Amino acid sequence: MPSDDSSQFATSWYSAFESPVNRSREQRHQAFVRLWRAFMRARMVVALVILGLQVFLLLGGGNGSIGLTTLASLHLLACVLVMLFWRPAEHGRAPSLQWLFTIGVDVAVFAALQYFDTSTISFTPLFALPVLLGAILGPLLMGLGTAAAVTLLMLAEAWIAPGHGTADATRLLQAGLTGTGFFVVAVLAHQLALRLAREEAVSASNQAAARAQAAVNEVIIETLGVGVLVIDPHGVVRNANPAARAMLMGESFPAGAKLLLSARPSWAHLAALVQESFAIDAALETETTIDHADRPNQRLHARTQLTPVMGERGALCVLFLEDLREVEARVRTEKLASMGRMSAAVAHEIRNPLSAITQANALLDEEVKTPEHKRLTRMIDQNAQRLSRIVDDILNVARPQPNRADGLTSPVPLDSVMRQVTGEWSRQNQVAQALGVHLHAGQGQVAFDPEHLRRLLVNLLDNALRHASGKPASIRVITQPSGGHLRISVWSDGGPLEATVHKHLFEPFFSSESRSSGLGLYICRELCERYGAEIAYQRSRLDQREGNEFFVLIPAVRGGSAAPARDAGHQQSLPYPAEPGDLERTIVDPLRSGRPPLAAS
Repeated sequence: MPSDDSSQFATSWYSAFESPVNRSREQRHQAFVRLWRAFMRARMVVALVILGLQVFLLLGGGNGSIGLTTLASLHLLACVLVMLFWRPAEHGRAPSLQWLFTIGVDVAVFAALQYFDTSTISFTPLFALPVLLGAILGPLLMGLGTAAAVTLLMLAEAWIAPGHGTADATRLLQAGLTGTGFFVVAVLAHQLALRLAREEAVSASNQAAARAQAAVNEVIIETLGVGVLVIDPHGVVRNANPAARAMLMGESFPAGAKLLLSARPSWAHLAALVQESFAIDAALETETTIDHADRPNQRLHARTQLTPVMGERGALCVLFLEDLREVEARVRTEKLASMGRMSAAVAHEIRNPLSAITQANALLDEEVKTPEHKRLTRMIDQNAQRLSRIVDDILNVARPQPNRADGLTSPVPLDSVMRQVTGEWSRQNQVAQALGVHLHAGQGQVAFDPEHLRRLLVNLLDNALRHASGKPASIRVITQPSGGHLRISVWSDGGPLEATVHKHLFEPFFSSESRSSGLGLYICRELCERYGAEIAYQRSRLDQREGNEFFVLIPAVRGGSAAPARDAGHQQSLPYPAEPGDLERTIVDPLRSGRPPLAAS
């Protein structure tokens, strides 16, 4: 006979756990053991009641019997032994010793009590226990077999009942009807158990899938840059992901706390948006501003979405918060991509006039003889070449560039270039008192194009000038060897950057000031990546003052010597003042740990 779960003669009810829905043998065994122990406890309770009844009849001077009392005691002992010391075992179609010892013992004991008991008590309902035990924990064939054995015993008891010379038709009819009821009970109990087992298997599978999906959703929500808050109709924040907590309260958001959205005046507009969304049962969105006492205000895009829970309409509101500066940064990035597609045509239009200017200037240089005219033609040529390089740099922003720190670029002495660039920048911006330069790279050389190195340093200096206080030595430029690299540090005494600005420092068109294009630090990063260098930001202390530091690590060219940081013979001093005292460093570089501190000036 084929094995099919849909057949009423399936191996047993717990075979449902072998279906493709859930093939966990451990789960199937655990379900079987739970029911087996429940039936064994029921057997012990029934045996205890029977023993108590026999003791009462014996001591009460009624129809009690020592033999039946002893039989009831042995039955209770057998139930206890099976419960405590017999490991439950699944079975197939063939009855095993364990099942014969449980079902068989129960049927035999109940039949003996029914036959030998002389009182008016009927023990017929007790036969339901072994019938259910065989029909639910065993295959349907075992349940039907148990019902058949019970029916035959009741018919035999009615046939040879004491005090009757011939069979009583009424007792035989009653025994037959009772046996028929046991057959019906066996079939119904087996079918119901099989259905419940299948439902349990499906439920367990769905529960596992739901837990897995919930875990995945939790990971996704926790890592989202968009703030997500779950709010009930009373304005209580049930849950909030890290991005939302940072937008609302920063680091002071209490973990696991249930907050009211109306608890703070700066959140009142968000609470009103959520309440209005509940009132009209629709999704809403708006732009708003969160006022922070300890940091700059934050412009947000807020959007609500109602979600039903437990069949209720709009039971919870999901509030999405997005930093508008990030949205604007993405828009600017898309604009940058559009500019990249236009850059080829623009470069072509600019390069042609530049070529004509360069050629005309070369011809003019051959004709002029006076030193004044020669100086003018040289200025034209230098600025034309610089304009050409600027066009190339803008084009390079729109397309990836290979690493050029591979020997194709001629090494340049770092301190010499830094001295020249800082001198020109200081005179141009008239910040001689605010700028302090400390060069300790010695004869160290880097494979970096001088013009690109100048662009890198000028961008960092311009950025430092915008945030510096303007006091003497409020801007510092420091070079020093660091392992196999040469390090350039540009430090200013400006205030700390907020976290939302910090994580977007090197993105294109992202700036905390409206007057800035947001391309300076992005170009710095692109130039560093092109030459295998690294650029990073950190908050550091210099001469007992907190400030912002941008530092660059450039691989040193082999063969170039870099003097130790405190070797006075190689220190390069510029005529820009620095505050007295050592340059104290307290923050470890995030890119590399264990670097020596900056040298004293």
